Amino acid sequence: MHYVQVKGILSAKNGMNLYRGCSHGCIYCDSRSSCYQMPHAFEDIEVKQNALVLLEEALRRKRKKCMIGTGSMTDPYIPLETELGSVRHAMELVYKYGCGFTVLTKSDRILRDLDLLQKINASAKCVVQMTLTTYDEELCKKIEPYVSTTRERFKALKQLRDAGIPTVVWLAPILPFINDTEANLRGILDYCIEASVYGIICFGMGLTLRDGNREYFYQQLDRHFPGLKKRYIDTYGNQYVIDSPNSKQLMQLLRQKCHQHGIIQDNQQLFAYLSTFPSNQADLQQSLFE
Repeated sequence: MHYVQVKGILSAKNGMNLYRGCSHGCIYCDSRSSCYQMPHAFEDIEVKQNALVLLEEALRRKRKKCMIGTGSMTDPYIPLETELGSVRHAMELVYKYGCGFTVLTKSDRILRDLDLLQKINASAKCVVQMTLTTYDEELCKKIEPYVSTTRERFKALKQLRDAGIPTVVWLAPILPFINDTEANLRGILDYCIEASVYGIICFGMGLTLRDGNREYFYQQLDRHFPGLKKRYIDTYGNQYVIDSPNSKQLMQLLRQKCHQHGIIQDNQQLFAYLSTFPSNQADLQQSLFE
């Protein structure tokens, strides 16, 4: 861990990352990519020391209430958050200034802040986004070693549902020759159905590999799946988009299940939902059921 001073905290679309780097160890993480120009070891977490001061200044200046988001580059609920509480303090500011909040995580540590999530949702709007990758718990421990298992995340989704917090699941990534099976997808979808998730974001059955994360991914394949790296190289070369050979049938199953159970699966519609701040309480109620 190390501290830095930053010049700003909110992006043009009102997203923020309070930390940079991650200790969850997911073998496929795109945030390791060289294009993001991270000047330190990925596991050496960069803490933006003045982030909360900058956030309060930005929220105070807002002429219109909006949705504030976090989790796009670094999972905000890394173990360090338990010690520092930066995310919780940021949420307190979001609540103080009457804005909405959405967070993307794959950790059940988010339940620590259930009280604040409920307060924000009651006064404005709050949506929790949770990544689910593989139904198999042992496989999950290989590809996402230092984070809540899929079943733990599923339990968190049910607790959020019971607390009245809408949830959106990111179904990603689906790794060719590893978890790109119908059994895996059905297991995840059953979790989503039981947890009554609002929507599922999926950009296809596969993953992306850039310089930086490709090398790390292949190192982990050698470690956990001997011989599979060669199959990837022979099949995909240096492609950026790595599509599963089973993509067509898996996407068909995803669309069928979502339609059958009233789960939104249109990415554009879901991103609009996540970014839209309700102008009044009637709009909020409508947004939850449209």
